[in-house]
Amino acid sequence: MEIHNPVVWFEIYTDNLQRAKIFYENVFQIQLSVLPTPEDMPLQMLAFPSNMESKNMASGALVYMEGFKAGNNSTIVYFYSKDCAIEETRIEAAGGSVFRSKMSIGDYGFIVLALDTEGNMIGIHSME
Repeated sequence: MEIHNPVVWFEIYTDNLQRAKIFYENVFQIQLSVLPTPEDMPLQMLAFPSNMESKNMASGALVYMEGFKAGNNSTIVYFYSKDCAIEETRIEAAGGSVFRSKMSIGDYGFIVLALDTEGNMIGIHSME
């Protein structure tokens, strides 16, 4: 059995996307790039450099979404899954709740958003 890091994606929510972009680019000496999002998703994303083919390196983005304040629960960790619908069926039994059922994110696969027993938002990502 192959052992791998189950974390595949993270999002850091911001109140001011450009201010956050300047901070992360300066602190880490990197260039963030615009990440296209589906038209029906009201948000803006700037991606961290990554190799999406690598299973050993988590990637992520800064995100601005109206109505989602930075701080507190401003970081969502996405966990790898073969099919996120499988884990979705386990969330409530484990004491959490499904915030958004399995949904397509276009060419990037599918996600489920859930709240854990502590109220933290997490994501589960799969290509199927």
